[in-house]
Amino acid sequence: MNVSLPDPMKDWIEARLKDGRFANTSDYVRHLIRQDQDRAEAVATLQAAIDDGLDSGPSEVFDKDAFRARMRGG
Repeated sequence: MNVSLPDPMKDWIEARLKDGRFANTSDYVRHLIRQDQDRAEAVATLQAAIDDGLDSGPSEVFDKDAFRARMRGG
């Protein structure tokens, strides 16, 4: 796979390589792809939780006094 990048992006990657965190350009690109995969997974997990909440039915009025009593064990 070949990817063309403008000079400012190439310069950015070269700077990342100089700090020693990445061995080469491919290592840096793999790192970015893993980050993107992790982000996509986190978004999917959050969306599933939102969907579960929406599917759970109408909300109820929050009773802060009952909540506090429950938190105190009462």
